[in-house]
Amino acid sequence: MPNLPISGLPAGSSLDGTELFAIVQGGVTKYTTLNSILYGKQANNYGLFNQTGSSAPVSGSTHVSGSLIDGGIGTLSVPANGFTKGDAYQATFSGFISCDNGTTLDLHIESDGVRLVDTNPISLPKISNKNWRMDIDFSINEVGGAGTAEIASAGTVSFRKDASGEVVTEIFSNINNTTFDTTIDNTLVVKAIWGNSPTDNDSIYSILFNLKKVY
Repeated sequence: MPNLPISGLPAGSSLDGTELFAIVQGGVTKYTTLNSILYGKQANNYGLFNQTGSSAPVSGSTHVSGSLIDGGIGTLSVPANGFTKGDAYQATFSGFISCDNGTTLDLHIESDGVRLVDTNPISLPKISNKNWRMDIDFSINEVGGAGTAEIASAGTVSFRKDASGEVVTEIFSNINNTTFDTTIDNTLVVKAIWGNSPTDNDSIYSILFNLKKVY
């Protein structure tokens, strides 16, 4: 195949992070991926993912648990060995929720099946299609395999209840230094889990979610 100018090459489609790039290290030509470039040590304070539509409602009667994340632009994955000690991230969610008084809701924040932090079951008041919001901070304290790597996670989740429009806020935090592993690919997952005999009146979904690297 003859050499072509860049303008003569086929146009690429939307990038997904797995594309290959040529680099030179120590005089040797090697390859890397877009994800590795984005998560390199020089990268700092930039957007990673922005949801572009509402998530599917997690309904207490038909879907007792489900994801609060839908499709968007960017990536929710960090490649193997892509974390650096001291990296920090922020995730922001907002949307609508309805539930009966006394229904419980547990929000799980995971990475490839590993629990990073959760709210534990929250006993909710009567809520009729009101706003909710959740903010989460993550800090990579150590890198390595399970038992060496450490991630600290902390956040708040707020709900506006029917009575007087009052806002109820829960605070949660955790350090995982036992099962978190930075030597494998890590993909963020956030799940809502209804409890205490949920019904059709119990539903939650997000209209906004974004993830960014802040340090």
